[in-house]
Amino acid sequence: FFVLDRLRGYGHVVIAPTYGRGTRMRLIEKITDSLANYLAAIAAVLVVVMMFHVSLDVFGKYFFAHPIEGTIEYVAAYYMVGIIFLPLAYVSRGEGQIMVDLFTQKLTGRKLRFLEGCVGICTLLYLGVFVWRTGVAAVEKTMQGEMWESSVDYVAVWPSRWFLPVGTAVMTLFVLHRVFLNFQGKTKPIVNEDDE
Repeated sequence: FFVLDRLRGYGHVVIAPTYGRGTRMRLIEKITDSLANYLAAIAAVLVVVMMFHVSLDVFGKYFFAHPIEGTIEYVAAYYMVGIIFLPLAYVSRGEGQIMVDLFTQKLTGRKLRFLEGCVGICTLLYLGVFVWRTGVAAVEKTMQGEMWESSVDYVAVWPSRWFLPVGTAVMTLFVLHRVFLNFQGKTKPIVNEDDE
C-alpha cells in the first residue's frame, strides 16, 4: 500500500510505501544498501580493469617496447581513487574499519550505544564537511576541464574528482541511518569478534 503525505506549507505530495513502523528508516536502509552495493561493484570492476590495464602496459613495454601511454595517470587519477572512495559505505556497513576499543571494552548496552551515537554525530559532521569541500572542488575541476600531462598527451582527470563526494555522500547516509538506530536503541553495539 502507498500513503500520500503532504509536506507542510509546500503543497508537494510524497508517495512512500508503508510497511508499518519505521517505514522511512527501512526505505533509507534499502536505498543506502543498494547504493553501497552498486558503488562497491564499480570499485571491484575498477580493480579488474586496473589489473588488465597495468598488465597490458607491462607486456607492451617489455615485449614490444611500447607501453600504453597514460597508464600511471589513469591508475593514480581513476583506479586508485575509485577503489578507495567508492566502497566506503560498503566497508562501513560491514564494520570493516579498524577499531580500537581500549577505553570502551568494559562498556555495554545503552552506554556503548550512546557513545557510538555520539561518535557517529562527530563522524557525520566530518563527512558533511568532506562531501561539501570535495563536491565544490569537483565542480571547479569539472568547469576547468582538469587534465594531467602524460608523456605524449593530456589525460582528462576531472571525472575522477566526483568519486570522493559520491562515495563519501553514500557513507554519510549510512552513518546517519546508524546514528538514528543507535539513539533509538535498535542496533547492537559494535564489538570486537575476539571478545565474543
